[in-house]
Amino acid sequence: MEGSFGLDFGGSSGVRLDSGIIMEQVKVQIAIANALELLQRMMDKCFQKCIGKPVGSLDNSKQKCIAMYMDQCMDAWNTVSCTYNSWLQWE
Repeated sequence: MEGSFGLDFGGSSGVRLDSGIIMEQVKVQIAIANALELLQRMMDKCFQKCIGKPVGSLDNSKQKCIAMYMDQCMDAWNTVSCTYNSWLQWE
């Protein structure tokens, strides 16, 4: 196998791990961590912008602010993501 190597843990199980599979799993885990961090940052900024301090309930204007702000964040994320993916394909 060109470009990859196996890790043999020996024993009777004969477990072999392909480095390509491991790298793909690591990439997926990194992508999940990045998405969770992005979501947390969006929630923090949205809270600061639309709510400011803890309240018992959200009135209609705060709910609209949250929806609009999250839509803007997701639109920006999609634009950046598409541009980045295009750049990767070009390279």
